Amino acid sequence: MATILVVDDELGIRALLSEILSDEGHTIEMAENAAQARAVRERMRPDLVLLDIWMPDVDGITLLKEWGGAGLLTMPVIMMSGHGTIDTAVEATKFGAIAFLEKPITLQKLLRAVEQSLVKVAPRPAPPVGVSTYMRSEMPPQYTAPSLGLMPQMAQPALGLASEQSFELDRPLREARDAFEKSYFEFHLSKENGSMTRVAEKTGLERTHLYRKLKQLGVDLSRNKRGGGI
Repeated sequence: MATILVVDDELGIRALLSEILSDEGHTIEMAENAAQARAVRERMRPDLVLLDIWMPDVDGITLLKEWGGAGLLTMPVIMMSGHGTIDTAVEATKFGAIAFLEKPITLQKLLRAVEQSLVKVAPRPAPPVGVSTYMRSEMPPQYTAPSLGLMPQMAQPALGLASEQSFELDRPLREARDAFEKSYFEFHLSKENGSMTRVAEKTGLERTHLYRKLKQLGVDLSRNKRGGGI
């Protein structure tokens, strides 16, 4: 079993996550802010960190970048937030997070994310801010990139089309985000043989909104449809 550091400024969330993960046999360390998280990280080397983004002293993204820049990102990190957006999730992944969970976190998604993260090798330290880099949907060899279950969960293995797609981050955010989303939906369309019903279920979008989104992104539905129906 693993040693997991839970970093969250809300006592209730810390207690709940600790109870759930302890029941699974893990050893839990807790911190309510970045200062305490640094102290725990210095004292020990956790196998996994669950890190809240919005904290009163230093936010989770800043702490993540700090650890990466100092070569301390030797363990997988799952980011958590009750106010997450796709931009936040992409930013967290760029700086070394292996997954992103949106609050309130369901038991099933929590345990799946923890299980998947623990079987992966910890990510390398993130590159310095301002250095041009590429974010791949399957980063060699120690990253598992977001398969935009991203919101609410990103800890799913990337397969098929997404594993061949790279995303250039050295361009405007909107362009990078559109390219990422297009690849994400093409991946799920290919995986589900073009079934709009199954893609809607997997991505959590209502069918009408999904159609509009695919049209907006320029996804070729005829190319992805392989007799799977809608």
